[in-house]
Amino acid sequence: MIDTINCNIGKIALHKVGNKLENENIHFSRSLLFIEDTITRISLLRFFTSPFKSSEYFNFYHDIDITMNEVFVCASKIFENPETLLEQSVNLAKHLYEQSTHPKIKGGEFYTVYFKDCIIDGETVDAVGLFKSENKDTFLKVFPKGEGFEIESEKGININKLDKGCLIFNTERENGYIVAVVDNTNKGAEAQYWIDDFLHVRQRKDEYYNTQNIVSLTKKFVQNSNLSKADQSDLLNKAVTFLKEKDNFNIEEFAHEVIGQLEVIEQFNQYKSAYTKEYEIEIADDFTISDSAVKKQSRTLKSVIKLDKNFDIQIHGNRDLIEQGSDSKGKFYKIYYKEEY
Repeated sequence: MIDTINCNIGKIALHKVGNKLENENIHFSRSLLFIEDTITRISLLRFFTSPFKSSEYFNFYHDIDITMNEVFVCASKIFENPETLLEQSVNLAKHLYEQSTHPKIKGGEFYTVYFKDCIIDGETVDAVGLFKSENKDTFLKVFPKGEGFEIESEKGININKLDKGCLIFNTERENGYIVAVVDNTNKGAEAQYWIDDFLHVRQRKDEYYNTQNIVSLTKKFVQNSNLSKADQSDLLNKAVTFLKEKDNFNIEEFAHEVIGQLEVIEQFNQYKSAYTKEYEIEIADDFTISDSAVKKQSRTLKSVIKLDKNFDIQIHGNRDLIEQGSDSKGKFYKIYYKEEY
């Protein structure tokens, strides 16, 4: 969990980075951004830090050696000597420019920020923030004139809409630091340039990672199983209940309480082995369950049976109260209940 309530902005460097493919330039600042106004500083702190609500974290990596990851190297130098922030921000801006080669990538302001006293999972550390603002909103400015008022429109940055950002926390350097990432603008192929090409990060192997993977595994297993739709919905409901009620995950306990049948458990274990190999991921047999991952990922576990285009049946529990059959009119579900609301 990230806590920025006592966090302060130390230094800010601001440059403008264009799209290299479109022959747009980089505009470098020769000095740090000086902010004297308290309200502006508070607004900037909110702009930079408020979007980081997820407990999903990442690490810098490189296929050959972590010291070949440009952002990791620049961030390390800033942590070693914060006075080098302007120099390293130029290097970071150049690196970002080299990755800005997709035609849909927009140019924008690029901030490198040094933060003091941030809290990540209870540990107080400094952090380096990298942010890019690509989109401008229209704002109306109302001001008095004579005996009346006038109104003008201006283009500016909406402090409630951070386009791209990352917070690099000065901890776990040997693993590529703990990194939080935000990308609210791109959803297509061009989205890769911020997370994959510029930052070059991969998900941190922690409780969020493990919880997310077990949810995805369970969903895929159910979708590819020979179970009836009612049994699939029942299994998904049991999986969500298990993850919400337990503090710790144990694969044998999960199989016994959620899956139940020995034959299906064996199928699940075989599927788990094939799944981890295919997607090149690890799924721990024992780990602490991440509540935030359960909350986010459980939305994808929809226990709904769709019947042609006429009906949807949503099952919340007690599989024994629904039966499936067929007669001369076709297939049917029989549902038992006590009260109608």
